[in-house]
Amino acid sequence: MIKIAVASENEVVAEHFGHCQNFTIFETESDQITKRESIPYPGHRPGFLPNFLYDLGAHVIISGGMGGGAIDIFNEKNIEVIVGAKGNVQSAALDYLTGKLKSTGSVCREHQHHDECGEH
Repeated sequence: MIKIAVASENEVVAEHFGHCQNFTIFETESDQITKRESIPYPGHRPGFLPNFLYDLGAHVIISGGMGGGAIDIFNEKNIEVIVGAKGNVQSAALDYLTGKLKSTGSVCREHQHHDECGEH
């Protein structure tokens, strides 16, 4: 079983991990989604979200962009980080499962990241 957490703006992948509305959590088995739930965004505090998602059992996090500090914490916890994702959250999760979704390495360098994360 692989648990995938997608930083979401309702049904769309959020542009920035630390500013999403919710996390859509997919439980998967044999490249199929077996369970889906939406968890409200618990707020942004340095270092909190990676630990929050780790405690939920996430193996993979998918987002549009993410700060380097969060990526470092996920890496320490052996959680795979996929950044640069766009579009529908379920499509992103399925694309990850089938190997179609690869990380672009889009790292946000600061909270005022207008030039770092694409179009805001």
